[in-house]
Amino acid sequence: MLPRGRRRALGAATLLLLVVVVVGFFLFGRDPEYGLQAAATLDGDPYGSRNRSTSNLQPLLPPKCELLHVAIVCAGHNSSREVITLVKSVLFYRKNPLHLHLVTDAVARSILETHFRTWMVPAVAIRFYDAEELKPLISWIPNKHYSGLYGLMKLVLPSILPLSLARVVVLDTDVTFSSDIAELWALFAHFSDKQVIGLVENQSDWYLGNLWKNHKPWPALGRGFNTGVILLRLDRLRQSGWEQMWKLMAKRELLTLQATSLADQEHPELVHPLPCVWNVQLSDHTLAERCYLEAADLKVIHWNSPKKLRVKNKHAEFFRNLHLTFLGYDGKLLRRELFGCPSQLPPEAEQLQQAMAQLDEAEPCFEFRQQQLTVHRVHITFLPHRPPPPRPHDVTLVAQLSMDRLQMLEALCRHWPGPMSLALYLTDAEAQQFLHFVGTSPVLSARKDVAYHVVYREGPLYPVNQLRNVALAQALTSYVFLSDIDFLPAYSLYDYLRASIEQLELSSLKQKVALVVPAFETLHYRFSFPNSKAELLTLLDAGSLHTFRYHEWPQGHAPTDYARWREAQAPYRVQWAADYEPYVVVPRDCPRYDPRFVGFGWNKVAHIIELDAQEYELLVLPEAFSIHLPHAPSLDISRFRSSPTYRDCLQAFKEEFHQGLSRRYGAAALKYLTALQPSQSRA
Repeated sequence: MLPRGRRRALGAATLLLLVVVVVGFFLFGRDPEYGLQAAATLDGDPYGSRNRSTSNLQPLLPPKCELLHVAIVCAGHNSSREVITLVKSVLFYRKNPLHLHLVTDAVARSILETHFRTWMVPAVAIRFYDAEELKPLISWIPNKHYSGLYGLMKLVLPSILPLSLARVVVLDTDVTFSSDIAELWALFAHFSDKQVIGLVENQSDWYLGNLWKNHKPWPALGRGFNTGVILLRLDRLRQSGWEQMWKLMAKRELLTLQATSLADQEHPELVHPLPCVWNVQLSDHTLAERCYLEAADLKVIHWNSPKKLRVKNKHAEFFRNLHLTFLGYDGKLLRRELFGCPSQLPPEAEQLQQAMAQLDEAEPCFEFRQQQLTVHRVHITFLPHRPPPPRPHDVTLVAQLSMDRLQMLEALCRHWPGPMSLALYLTDAEAQQFLHFVGTSPVLSARKDVAYHVVYREGPLYPVNQLRNVALAQALTSYVFLSDIDFLPAYSLYDYLRASIEQLELSSLKQKVALVVPAFETLHYRFSFPNSKAELLTLLDAGSLHTFRYHEWPQGHAPTDYARWREAQAPYRVQWAADYEPYVVVPRDCPRYDPRFVGFGWNKVAHIIELDAQEYELLVLPEAFSIHLPHAPSLDISRFRSSPTYRDCLQAFKEEFHQGLSRRYGAAALKYLTALQPSQSRA
């Protein structure tokens, strides 16, 4: 038996078990300097005998096809991005199938469901759990942590995860793996018969209470444990009556918490200390450097500091580079199948794989058809987004762009004060540059009603209509303005469109209506934007403005009838004509763009045909206008102009599109087939 003093030191450690290895650490494990202490270590040494006794163990890895289970609590936009980086690091090293159990709020679930569905990583199963349903289970526990109730949700994992699940690895969102997660899973084999929780001890001096005057952390001895990485024996926790146990202890300790300096030890045998390299904590006042001899020894990095990449450490540059590597790592490279394990592709991925296998690489249009079949990984609402309050006549501007058009965003935000839904075609590395760009822009960082959706780049051709469909699908208002990123709308256009929708009573009309916004262009990089239609007409007459593409592609906008627009005082109807491609305002549930059109040519034309086929009435607004700004030509338009094969393939897709119209609309589609003119020099 231990002497009484030693027993009291151990006693402090069990504010862990069960309030507070769980209530305290589960809540405050992420940012120890801003949380509260939960439990003590032996002699206050986070690298004492318990770590040394386990650090030299050589774990027996599980069979390579054994399914490993991982649980993560995630809420909000920023944590969703962290989860993706975490999962990238796990996938990079893993050799086993994974099942991710994600406890999320509605925001994170929407983001991550879309991301994993479009990522299509083999041998990765996903299951979501609604955090909103779990809040009543832990909302009675007072806390002041910035993460609120979400940090406490680890407490209820044994009761919400499937009863058939015996073991699970629990991870914070801000950890990065540098080793195979199977090595961590193998540490379950070193649990004693009574141990149920595996944890790494805290590595911050914050818990000792001697950093500054009157610094009083949680009343316990030593540093305690950190819950950035946890091993849970769920079967044993359930058998021990875990739910009743932690609730009883939490209620009891909360009665005297403010006056308690030590707690009685009740279940020290339940904790299995893990080697410290499985949770190297990069916070200030840390002793993490004592955890390992070489940087290569570490297994998991835990960025549990509000300073994140600015922490001080002898291997800080190594840690930063490893983390930045996974931030910018191309996610499509992780779609590799596990060698030697049964194929475990999602059904959509199997269908895609079969369709890809049927393509003929010798066909001249193979590159186009491959791009058309490509499923791009999509991260919706990449940045925090606050949608506007629901209004019956509100309009969202919908557009798409790539990195070379990023500089146009600030001007667009100045011209359009309403909500926007923008799809960005980026690599993983470019997505991080974009994040920095928005964060350093006073204009962009101030706008929370702009939803940015990252579509990750894959393939040589620009999937313009797929991007438009992503942005369109995420619009939340009743109406959408389908624009392009290189157009600036009139300063008054947002208010004018809402007023027009209300005055025309579009929501009560039985027929479908598409409002046409006349398009103009300037060839000058320095240009004084008109504040009204009268100013625009003056610039038009002076030759500073032109109707859009009047000299290259007049049929694209000629049906708008600019001569009539000059004098119009009221909206007027126009008829569809071949190759018409106006910019329009339509209901959010309008037809989607045809994804077969990639690169340059006919992408908007096909959409307007679809609107006409569904009997949308085209109505030109007399005070509306949008102006195209000059810029360098895209790679796809250069290829279109220089490659006969490119133009031949586009012609073939136009014919296939018309055949599809005939199947869907029968005889009514004949006018589109008649209007098709193969002899045209441009799509």
